[in-house]
Amino acid sequence: MSNIQRYRFVCTLTFGDIYGQIIVWLITITISLAAALALMGARRPIYALATVGLIVLLSLPFLLFAFVTTLLNHIEVAPLDSATKMEPIPGNISQQQPVQATN
Repeated sequence: MSNIQRYRFVCTLTFGDIYGQIIVWLITITISLAAALALMGARRPIYALATVGLIVLLSLPFLLFAFVTTLLNHIEVAPLDSATKMEPIPGNISQQQPVQATN
């Protein structure tokens, strides 16, 4: 456990890094819903629901893979020198004071 304190873990992920992936996911959902509406007029509307389910089911693993790889690409691990004092990162949540309970 003491070895982990010799490294600094920083996540540099921002919303702009995954913005394109969210747009592609929204386009995929819109296209699947358009396909479902087109199939609603058919004799068997169950095909419409199956189409939406199939598109979402097949696209979800690709979406999760894109999110996870983007996240892993934005995690930085840097070794700390013994003489270097660890300073907090500006805007990091860990700098905030914990909430105090009141009676």
